Amino acid sequence: MIKIDHALLSVMAENSRNAKRKRAHHIFHKASDDVLQRFLNAMQPGTYLQPHKHEDPDKREVFIALTGRFAVIEFDPAGRITDHIILDPKTRDYAAEVAPRTFHTVICIEPDSIAYELKDGPYNPIDDKNFASWAPKEGESGCDAFLNKILTELNLKISR
Repeated sequence: MIKIDHALLSVMAENSRNAKRKRAHHIFHKASDDVLQRFLNAMQPGTYLQPHKHEDPDKREVFIALTGRFAVIEFDPAGRITDHIILDPKTRDYAAEVAPRTFHTVICIEPDSIAYELKDGPYNPIDDKNFASWAPKEGESGCDAFLNKILTELNLKISR
């Protein structure tokens, strides 16, 4: 049995606080060729996930908020926001599923936020994500400005 309990979430939150990228993963699937990829993704505010989509091969992706708050955002091919949801267990907004071929990102808006993620497999780092050309790459200058632009557009504030 795989158990997701307070002890595991505490370790995940601590790992993400200490990580350079402000996030940490805990993988549950046994191999990269599993048909269902399952993992915890612990994040801190300020981490940046470049908008991307999953196509060729097409994959769905599901985000389930266990702790904290996340914004899951979808974009059109030109980078305009088309939909979003604030995942927050306290408000009973628990999960979102992103369809294949849909540009999306996740923004952590509260410290120690942890999501359970599910994605169609298999996982191959070469073709897993098709990154948006209209958004900065992780580690490039402009990531903070891009995040702030989205937060402003959605009228969201980061909790620190």
